Amino acid sequence: MSRLGKFKGVTDRLMPLLIHPDRLTDKKLTSTIKKMAERIGKDSFVFQQNAIMGRSDGARDLGRIQCDTLVLCGRQDALISFDLHREMAAKIPHSTLSVIENCGHLSTLERPEAVNAALRDWLLRE
Repeated sequence: MSRLGKFKGVTDRLMPLLIHPDRLTDKKLTSTIKKMAERIGKDSFVFQQNAIMGRSDGARDLGRIQCDTLVLCGRQDALISFDLHREMAAKIPHSTLSVIENCGHLSTLERPEAVNAALRDWLLRE
């Protein structure tokens, strides 16, 4: 659709995949997301989508990660499932899975306080 020059409206159509269903009526949040998409523009959006579709599956490399890792996700992420996040965390040695409840894919925009708390807890762990 975007490649055909029909970028306007793409964000509205993607919104249910990006945020928790309860947040779809949050005008401040949805407006912020739309403004971000407009600022990025059609060409960057198409480039990003092509990059996502063309990348290889890195799952087999996760076990090679040697640093402590936080895998953070929204429980209701409709783009990358909770189960996939759990699998990723299981494959990464020394990883921690942190789940933000009542949250979709854009966790830092939807639930910034919860994300900050999860990051702080992870960084300050012993």
